[in-house]
Amino acid sequence: MSPPRALIKTLRPHQWVKNGFVAAALVFGKKILDPEARLLALGAVAAFCALSSAIYALNDVLDADKDRAHPVKRRRPIASGALSERTGVLAAGLLAAGGLGGAYLIDARFAAVAAGYLVLNLAYSLKLKEVAFVDVACIATGFLLRVLAGAFAVDVPPSRWLLLCTLLLASYLGFGKRSHELGQALAAADPVDPRESLRKTRPVLLRYNLAHLRWALYGLGTLTVTAYALYTVAPHTIEFFGTRRMIWTAPFCLAGIARFLHLVTRRPHGDSPTEEMLRDPAFMVNLGMWGLAVLAIIYYR
Repeated sequence: MSPPRALIKTLRPHQWVKNGFVAAALVFGKKILDPEARLLALGAVAAFCALSSAIYALNDVLDADKDRAHPVKRRRPIASGALSERTGVLAAGLLAAGGLGGAYLIDARFAAVAAGYLVLNLAYSLKLKEVAFVDVACIATGFLLRVLAGAFAVDVPPSRWLLLCTLLLASYLGFGKRSHELGQALAAADPVDPRESLRKTRPVLLRYNLAHLRWALYGLGTLTVTAYALYTVAPHTIEFFGTRRMIWTAPFCLAGIARFLHLVTRRPHGDSPTEEMLRDPAFMVNLGMWGLAVLAIIYYR
């Protein structure tokens, strides 16, 4: 693998889809027809892409030894030796500086939230990812900060309903990620001493129970769909959008939650849940239909 290709793989551009949450306020704040707001939202997403890639590069440097003991992660460029740790650290520093600098040009409040996102993820990479449940709370908070930052970038009041739905959905995705990792690790572990195999790859998985994670997914999935449905029929939502039709998008939310659960629980040998989602036609079609329905209901008259 050539160094440029190895660097691109380390920066995980396929994970940038998560930064779409930064643009949530642009859509749900009825700003998508405003050219200036669109430009600001694009810059905000780009800033978070730089920051998230910086974190991925640094995390791969810190986890290089553990990744080499993992059946899948050992193929990562830094763990495999295709990219040097020095290059990873340099790329992380440049991207972090560029992301924060660009964020400050957009809005001081946006820059403050972006800096908080970077600090949170640094703490996660250095220590908090080793603490069960706190690690998932960090993942969920990261998504919450994306939405909050996006609201500051386009200068719209952050919706409490939007923040609540984001927090529940992100927690659901976080526990789904841990459930997938635990199932994958147990499948590849030494049957004689599976705990030792987990200790070498991701020690925090020792503190999780697969059955408990599945129940957490069921509960959070139900809460996420319920909160989204309540949001669509809330008086403020109906007044703000001038329509009661947002409830029509709730079935897409339910289908997406159910499909993600299927991908996590039925494909333990697959890639990460994010990659599985992006490669799953059913999930992507449902997501696209939800997006089109939301845009049509909010903006089409």
